Amino acid sequence: MAKPRVLIIAEAANPEWVSVPLIGWSLSQALGAVADVHVVTQIRNREALLRAGWQEGREFTAIDSEAFARPLWRLGSALRMGEGKGWTMLQAVSALSYPYFERLVWHQFGKRIAAGVFDVVHRVTPLSPTVPSLLAARCARAGVPFVLGPLNGGVPWPKGFDAERRREREWLSYLRGAYKALPGRRATLRHAAAILVGSHHTESEIPTAQRGKCVYLPENGIDPARFSRQATPAPGALRACFVGRMVPYKGGDMLLEAAAPLLQAGRMTLDMVGDGPMLPVLRAQAETLGIAQAVTFHGWLAHEDVQDVLSRAHVLSFPSIREFGGGVVLEAMALGMPALIVDYAGPGELVTPDVGFKVPIGTRAEIVPRFRAALEDLSEHPGKAAEAGARARERVAAHFTWPRKAAQVARVYDWVLGRGGKPSFFDDAPFDAP
Repeated sequence: MAKPRVLIIAEAANPEWVSVPLIGWSLSQALGAVADVHVVTQIRNREALLRAGWQEGREFTAIDSEAFARPLWRLGSALRMGEGKGWTMLQAVSALSYPYFERLVWHQFGKRIAAGVFDVVHRVTPLSPTVPSLLAARCARAGVPFVLGPLNGGVPWPKGFDAERRREREWLSYLRGAYKALPGRRATLRHAAAILVGSHHTESEIPTAQRGKCVYLPENGIDPARFSRQATPAPGALRACFVGRMVPYKGGDMLLEAAAPLLQAGRMTLDMVGDGPMLPVLRAQAETLGIAQAVTFHGWLAHEDVQDVLSRAHVLSFPSIREFGGGVVLEAMALGMPALIVDYAGPGELVTPDVGFKVPIGTRAEIVPRFRAALEDLSEHPGKAAEAGARARERVAAHFTWPRKAAQVARVYDWVLGRGGKPSFFDDAPFDAP
């Protein structure tokens, strides 16, 4: 069977960045092994793609939408009122420029889509389910299946964390549900042939009439070349690691408070990797709690260097209370390390009981003692982490490397092209999603 010819729309796709652009790049590149792909991206990614060895015109096309994108990005950056804050505001303003990008894509590729040059059109990024697509209806009229996603985002703030919500300046998140009434959203979902949903929350926001098109497929993946080591912690005291931006919702302060008795007693050490506005606060907290000697603040590290610190730990300790995807959880699992997380949103779906450890979501006053109890248990029973870590590594290899995810998406292409049934990647797998 010939590989499908796929036009990939990835406005954000950059191998030198992190978060959404890295997902866009990683999935687009991996899909090249299972389909005959051509990637359309924004001009800001052009130089990085060329440095990665891609040939412009053959493997990708860069669309210059900067006339709209640049001023709106600047506006969004100003409105967020602080670096690393107001993410919902930045995304909302930036999304205003996206229709112009798709308009330029259609101007350049519309005739070829209508002529049947491509078997499938797949919009990989934006990941946000709030951004509609004018291409969905146009592809449907041309008889070309339009695949949307993976989509993820907008996880509700849990109760009891309004203070963190305000400190993050997430004022617009109170009104986020209004996106469901935006022009084009329902038409986008109605005309899509398949909708990849990265979380169960995102699937719950898809109208009932369109849920039959949904395929559950978490958006994050692992590059085996980047995360190739195996966790080899030294024997002795429990060694935990936190990786993430030092911002309120990541819970670094909760982790320090929860771990303080173990750190004071010499039963545990803690590595904190990441930078952000809370870093000075966390350093001061460690001094106040008398645990500074047991906590190492590494600051920002290049993505490829994170595994150097991670691989020396027994467990990833990650009490984030609002995580869409939880890529760092998969990175730890890929090294054979279990994650201790709050059972909510992305991490709660990636970590199953046999590969990691979860504490129920709750208020801060509830999460801290639950995390402390879990850390104490791991300190007293070190074999638990090693056993769960081995299974975690197997789970990642089975489902979450980029080549595996490309193979999963290929089955979605077969489905929309009438070459196979609707796929399900976790219901019948050896490691079932909860």
